[in-house]
Amino acid sequence: MELTERLAAALAEILPVQREDDGALTVPHDETFASLRVVTIAEGLEMVSLTQVLAWDLPLDAKIRARVAKHAHDTLLGTVSMVEKIGVAGPGPRKTGDVLLRYNFPAAGLTDDALRTLVLMVLATGADVRRALVA
Repeated sequence: MELTERLAAALAEILPVQREDDGALTVPHDETFASLRVVTIAEGLEMVSLTQVLAWDLPLDAKIRARVAKHAHDTLLGTVSMVEKIGVAGPGPRKTGDVLLRYNFPAAGLTDDALRTLVLMVLATGADVRRALVA
C-alpha cells in the first residue's frame, strides 16, 4: 500500500480525512486544519509534509509578533511562522497575519501506529500554539 493510502487509513481511524484532487489529505484538529502530502525526495525516501493553519487574520501588533516569535523559538515539533497580509478595512490598510506550523519527516520504517502518533503529536502542538495565540 502506498504511503498516502497508509496515512489516510491511519488518520481516518480518529479524524475526518478529506482527499484533495491534488493528492493532499486535509484533516481538522482542535479548531485548526492541516494539509498532509507525501513527497518522494529520492528512491526509497518519502517525506510527509504537514502544514497546519493555526490562526488566520490575526490583527498584527507588536504583542502578537512577539508571541509568534516566542512560539517559533520554543516549538520543537514543527516550525511556527506567520504570513503578514495587508488588507483594506475601513478608512485605510489593515495588517493581519496567518500563523502556520510546518513539519516534514521521513516516513520509511514507521508503522501505521507510529505514523498516526507522530502526526497527532504535531497537530496537538499546533493546537496548543493556537490556544496560546488567540486566548
